[in-house]
Amino acid sequence: MGASLEVMASDTQRMRGDRPWTFTNLKQGDGLSTIIAFLEDKGMLGK
Repeated sequence: MGASLEVMASDTQRMRGDRPWTFTNLKQGDGLSTIIAFLEDKGMLGK
């Protein structure tokens, strides 16, 4: 697709500031554990 991950990361950081974000590839499962951990911790969905 030709998208630059560096530009995407820079734009995301600029727009979100200190709020959390992460790159994922959920089709392959990459980053899923990061999202689950965030939801368990911040979403008060702990085990």
